[in-house]
Amino acid sequence: MLNNHQKNIATFIHLSTFSRFIIPFGNFIGPIVLWIVNKEKSEFVDSHGKQAINFQISILLYTILIGTITIPFFIFKMLNGIDFIDFHGSSDFHINIGKPSPLLYIGGGLGFLAIIGFILELVFIINASLKARDGQLYSYPLTIHFLK
Repeated sequence: MLNNHQKNIATFIHLSTFSRFIIPFGNFIGPIVLWIVNKEKSEFVDSHGKQAINFQISILLYTILIGTITIPFFIFKMLNGIDFIDFHGSSDFHINIGKPSPLLYIGGGLGFLAIIGFILELVFIINASLKARDGQLYSYPLTIHFLK
């Protein structure tokens, strides 16, 4: 039987991910500390702690992936007008990145995808907190399960 203390701890594990807005890496530190201290006391808290940590690690990996793909497109745009390839033997062949290209639109689309992902992350965290408060188990979507 779950008591209110276990529900509250599980809820705070999810909500502690918002500490990243105050403390660098707070989205990892808060849930890990709460989970480590309380995981032996309740299987419910242990399950929610693993879910929150797995979700935060997954979000970090997705962010790094999108950033790695997106950043070069914006760097090319910032280097406006520079010829990156200019073969001196042929005056007809050169690439100029100064004009808007499909690459810039792809980079902008990935940036928009990152914004949508951030909004969804906030919604998922709030939903997980509400489920924990109600004593229900919650599984974040698109989560890679590092901790089982």
